[in-house]
Amino acid sequence: MRRSRVRVLRQSLLMLLATVLAAAGALPARAAATTDWSVAVVKSTMQRFTPATIGGWSYPVGLYLYGQYQVYLRTHDAAYLTYLKSWVDRFVSANGTINQSFNSLDSMLAGRLLIILHHETGQSRYAVAAATIRHRLDSYPRTADGGFWHADTSSRAHQLWDDGLYMVVPFLAEYGKEFNDPSSDAEAVKQLTVYANHLQQPDGLLQHAYDESKTASWANPTTGLSPEQWCRANGWYGMAVVTALDDVPTNQPGRATLLTDLNRFAAGLQQYQDPATGRWFQVIDKPTGAGNWTETSCSSMNAYTLSRGAQQGYIDSHYAALAQKAYHGVLARLSIGSNGLTNLTTISIGTNVGNYAYYIGRTQATNDFHGLGSFLIMNEQLRTPTGS
Repeated sequence: MRRSRVRVLRQSLLMLLATVLAAAGALPARAAATTDWSVAVVKSTMQRFTPATIGGWSYPVGLYLYGQYQVYLRTHDAAYLTYLKSWVDRFVSANGTINQSFNSLDSMLAGRLLIILHHETGQSRYAVAAATIRHRLDSYPRTADGGFWHADTSSRAHQLWDDGLYMVVPFLAEYGKEFNDPSSDAEAVKQLTVYANHLQQPDGLLQHAYDESKTASWANPTTGLSPEQWCRANGWYGMAVVTALDDVPTNQPGRATLLTDLNRFAAGLQQYQDPATGRWFQVIDKPTGAGNWTETSCSSMNAYTLSRGAQQGYIDSHYAALAQKAYHGVLARLSIGSNGLTNLTTISIGTNVGNYAYYIGRTQATNDFHGLGSFLIMNEQLRTPTGS
């Protein structure tokens, strides 16, 4: 009995020591195994920013707050939802007017929060605001085969970027589910199919962008494709497919095509996952390229896609192990600083379409919202009940 008590006491002291060292900035996330890293990231971000200072209406903030909402669903900490609502209410009036032009797909991702708040509060103003985005899509410019342009501007005309799928497809799928709108479900599936038809390659992964006019500086004059497979663009795509499969009806026409495309995509991720770290490289299909580096946000996105896809039976169950390896690779990039706040490193900042040198030269930021949001989404999918 005495030995058992000594062993328990020793384990408790070791856990306490790990937590103290992590708080002092001496340990990475994986060493402090009992920390709830989702809660730690959310509390750190809420301490760094108020709803008024976290930023304007934008997709990176929208992504982060969607991740924060996932943590709320588990913890039921009302402060997390109140914070989200306070941010959204900066832009939505009492009658549902939202002062945004919605002339780019990027501007639509945060619309998911409108659907969330309608679901949580029942207030009609959020439905009115969400409908503003949905109706804008009815007149939004498209390629000849129906793909939404990345933006309704001369510099983005006729272009499809993988990024745009996550900006608009989850909104459509969730709008269809919340408001029983079959046209939104059909549109979500159509966009994923059109984009994949242009961008998905034989290795299962996607080129970053396609220009129907073939006039963009980066576009191949024959194919219209951009030259590289950027990792986060692929991460956006994977999460968009899984979200659509989760939310559109199981008898939705075109669903079988999405499953085929997702399985090809998962095989591509497996091919290029870094065996040493579990993460993926900034230019995903050139892991040995000079200057290439493993990037945190896309690794989180890919881990989520593989884990959720395997859990739901969309892809083979063996991909769950790849997701776990990626998950721990991302955790190695997370730590607690001397100020007690979390730091998530090696996140590519906002990125346009470019060549190899452009992608590997992007700033590697700490606590960028692309990384924080995707981390929370991943962590809520993969965390264990006792920690991480």
